[in-house]
This record gives sequence, C-alpha cells and structure tokens, in this order.
Amino acid sequence: MITQKFRLASLFFLFIMLHLTSSAQEVFPDGTPIPDWFRQNKPTDITKLGKQYRITDYNLSNDSTVIQTALLQAVIDKAHENGGGVVIIPKGTFLSGSLFFRKSTHLHLEEGARLKGSDDISNFPLVMTRMEGQTLKYFAALVNADGLDGFTISGKGTIDGNGLRYWKSFWLRREFNPNTTNMDEMRPRLVYISNSRNVQLSGVKLMNSPFWTTHLYKCENVKLLDLYIYSPKEPVKAPSSDAVDIDACKNVLIKNCYMSVNDDAVALKGGKGPRADKDPNNGSNQNIIIEDCTYGFCHGALTFGSESIHNRNIILRRIKVHHAERLLWLKMRPDTPQNYEYVLIEDIEGHDIGNFIYIRPWTQFFDLKGEQVSGTSTAHHITMRNIKLDCVNFFNVGVADKNSDTPGYKAILSDFRFENIEVTAENFLQIDTSIIANFKLKNVTVNGKKLK
Repeated sequence: MITQKFRLASLFFLFIMLHLTSSAQEVFPDGTPIPDWFRQNKPTDITKLGKQYRITDYNLSNDSTVIQTALLQAVIDKAHENGGGVVIIPKGTFLSGSLFFRKSTHLHLEEGARLKGSDDISNFPLVMTRMEGQTLKYFAALVNADGLDGFTISGKGTIDGNGLRYWKSFWLRREFNPNTTNMDEMRPRLVYISNSRNVQLSGVKLMNSPFWTTHLYKCENVKLLDLYIYSPKEPVKAPSSDAVDIDACKNVLIKNCYMSVNDDAVALKGGKGPRADKDPNNGSNQNIIIEDCTYGFCHGALTFGSESIHNRNIILRRIKVHHAERLLWLKMRPDTPQNYEYVLIEDIEGHDIGNFIYIRPWTQFFDLKGEQVSGTSTAHHITMRNIKLDCVNFFNVGVADKNSDTPGYKAILSDFRFENIEVTAENFLQIDTSIIANFKLKNVTVNGKKLK
C-alpha cells in the first residue's frame, strides 16, 4: 500500500513538474509569460458577427472593368447604420478604390471572390495616415479600418492590389530620377488597420499590392492566421511590397502564413528622426510572435527598421524560409534613437539565404534635421538557436558608419547568443567578437567546422 501511494505521489509530482516546465518554456525573451491569447486561435465564425450583406443584393455586378467603389461603400455604411454585420464578397471580380470600414462591420470573401484595386490613383483619396515612420497626408489603402474593436477580414477569397501599372511607373520614374524615394511615386497600400484592438485577418489571399501589403499602426491584439501574401520579384518587381509592417503595436501574432514579396516579409516600424522617441505619433512594438510560417523570396524574413525606435519581445520560430536575402536584418539608423531588445529566432530551416544575420548602419534617406549624431542605436539580448540553413554569408555585421555625413556614429551591440546552429556558407565572414559585448557561441558549426 505504501509503495502504491508512493508511486502515485511520484507520478503526481512528475506531472506537476512537467506542467511547470512546459509553462516555464512559454515566456517571452525577457522572461515575462506569454498570454494564453497567443494560443487561442480559431478561424473567424461570421455567423456570430451579425447580419450578412451580400454585395450582389445591393446593385453590384460581377464586372472587373467597372469601378464600384461608391456602391461597395454604401453596403458597408448600411451595415454600420443597422448595427453592424458582415459585408460578403461572392465569387467574381469587383473593382474598387478605397473602402473605409466602420464600427461593427467586417469583410468576408468567399472562395473565388476577388476584391480588386483600381490602378488609377485618383480612386484613392488623400487622408491623414501613417507612412514610413511619419504621420502625414498620403493615399488611403484599398481596405481601411481605423478605431475598430473586433474588426475581421476572413474567407478563402482574394484581395488583389492590381499593382502592375504602379510598379512599372515606379521603375520608370526611378530610371528617370535615381533619387526617387518610395513615396515619390503615388501608389496605395492594400490593407491599412490603425488604432484598433482585437483584430483578426484569416484565410484570405493578399496579392499584388502597389505598395506595402498589410500595415498595422497603433493596434493591439492582432492575429494574422493562414494568410497567403504574395507580390512578384519578376518579371516586374513589386517595389516596397512588404508583406506585414508592424508599426507601434502590441501583441501581434502571425501564424501559418505564406509570405513572398519583393521587399521585407515582416518589418517592424515605429518612427524615425533624431527626436522620434519624443513624438506621440510614434511608438514601440512589443510582444510580437511570428510562427509556423513559410517564406518564399523576400529581402528580409524579419527586419527591424528602417523606421523603428523600440522593439521588445520579438519571436520568430518554427519557420521554413527559401530565397530570403536575409534571415535577420537589423537596420541601425544614425539619425534615430533605437533600442532593439529581447529577440528570439529559433527552430528555422532554410536554403538559398543571402545572409544569416545582417546588421549595418542604415543611411538611405536619413535626415539629422540639424541635430548631432548621438550614437544611440542599440541591440541587445538577441538569441538565435536551433537553426539549419545554407547561405551566402553567415555573419555580416558592422557597427561603424563609413558615410562621411555621420562621422563617429557607432551602433552598440551586446548579449548575443548563438546556439545549436548548423550553417553552410559560400563566404564565411569571420565573427568579430570584439564588436558584440558578451557574445556567446554554443554548438555552432559553419561549413563543418565548430566555432569557438
């Protein structure tokens, strides 16, 4: 009897310890617990979102040649005026300019449905919005949602930015004027969600954006689930077609998504300029998890910058990545105070990667606005572990800026940890441990050679 009680007690103790161990593993890089919210993921159930408004019941026709913005907006407004509901896009192609969703309204695209953006910029009004770390007047996106609690986009259909004409125009202008910036050529984003909470985008395809594909600004509790995000790199490159731009947000989950675009896949934004951290329109990104995703071509699988002041508790895990130019890219701006901290990159498989890690001063279009270089760019507590991939460069890191306009600038890097990494690299750039304080290597192999 004593033996049996002892065994039961031991099993109970073991169960408790396993539970505690499992729970202990689910923490952010700074040690704070990951809320259950990140694990409670279900497809959107539109039957619980109110009355359904099928657009073809409101004088809209399946015609890819006719702009139907006003009619589509009227359906959204009607749903709002009646207390909310779901705007249903049925099978077919419906051409539109900017749409503005309102309180308690949602968007659902059935299989075979295509909401297609106009390729005429005049169908996208100028509004006060957010672009490239600035609050300014710029073109509205195709789908806009501001200040909406609980907003959803769902279904198996497609939101198509119809970007080809914009892309060709951009590259022609860049050829005419090599100093053309991303915003000089007039083009809209695909989806812009701002000042909103408890948002979910699930199931849909987001394709061919003229500019950034999905832009989240000052949002909290946002889930992007099972999305297919694509813009081409050939035969015409889709410039600046970032898959997801996270701009001063808290609690964002990107899960089970496919991303392949001609720029960064996930980019962390938040502001730029020598006093960016004092501007209330700017902000930090905190508690961001990207997991169980697959990447095609992109410039950076996970990029910090180029307009970013603070990022904390960022996780990229259980990822398959193919043809990315960089796995982790930290852009260090000489004209902006920056702090990138508590980052975890783990359980990654990939091939045809340009750079395993890329950290360099970012000086494109920088502007000190008459201020002095303060050297305030820092990155610390960065962990990369359980990674197997082949790349061109393994360690492509430099902290000093050779640009003559910013003499004396130097980024500060500390507390990096590389663990259980197996890499083949065409060019093995030797790790310079002197530029990263408290840099630890454990079981790191490059081209069959274990690093010490």
